[in-house]
Amino acid sequence: MVVSKMNQEAQMRAAINQKLLETGERECLKELPRAKLIECGWKGQLRSHCKENDQK
Repeated sequence: MVVSKMNQEAQMRAAINQKLLETGERECLKELPRAKLIECGWKGQLRSHCKENDQK
């Protein structure tokens, strides 16, 4: 029973993922958090942090 439920969940995940890919919605869903992180300056802060640690 547990294996069957896990298999159903995997199939459901695969079906949803396929539909998101077909419609292009997957890229939109990935872009939204990326844009928000850039907007709040996270990308620049991370880049500065990496440069500081690279110099050590």
